[in-house]
Amino acid sequence: MWMICKKEWWQFFSSLTGYLALAAFYLLNALLFFVFPATSLLDFGYATLTPFFRWVPFVLVVFIPVITMRSFSDEYKSGSFELLRTLPISSYQLVAGKFLGSLLIVWAALLPTILYAFTLQKLSITGGIDLGGTLGSYIGLLLLGAVFTAVGIAASSFTANTVVAFLIGVLICLFLYSGFDSVSQLPGLPVESEYYLQMLGIRFHAGAMSRGVLDSRDLFYFVGLTFLMLFIARRQIQLR
Repeated sequence: MWMICKKEWWQFFSSLTGYLALAAFYLLNALLFFVFPATSLLDFGYATLTPFFRWVPFVLVVFIPVITMRSFSDEYKSGSFELLRTLPISSYQLVAGKFLGSLLIVWAALLPTILYAFTLQKLSITGGIDLGGTLGSYIGLLLLGAVFTAVGIAASSFTANTVVAFLIGVLICLFLYSGFDSVSQLPGLPVESEYYLQMLGIRFHAGAMSRGVLDSRDLFYFVGLTFLMLFIARRQIQLR
């Protein structure tokens, strides 16, 4: 499993696509949170990372499928998937290795964003940032990265076309994050169904964490959704 994990890590950083994806991620973050007035952390009026945590999931919706789109698609296309299946590893270890390798890349990309918190804390004249809310938001962001990574792995397991895997991953991640909120606003639905529909979406559970509240139900939601996507990926490669 760890051999597969290391292979994913080095494969990402040995290609130009990997560095371009990281550069685009940091450039877009810089533009959103330090340049564009509507989302700038410096123009918000007080020390808060709320704009960052509000918009960075939508950046991850695109960034993470770029990382995962080649996980199984390239193996199918190049024919190396058959070679992988001859190795003494189970389908569970294969999926877990792919997942952990991609997840470490995602978390490594998110790690430098902690500088935003230190910067705002230093620039704040009084009070500083809400440490509890910021910590909860970062935990939610790491768990969100795990879910999106699992979705990308599952999407890649269905096709040998990396572009198709990317598009499927983006659409599913976007729907899981904000799709249920949109569905709950449709006219004609019972009023009492709005709350339960929102509970099915990621934004509902991430929002609770952003307030500094770490509820076991929210943690179970993220972990359960991650394992569900990995189960789908494992089932798909078993069928092949």
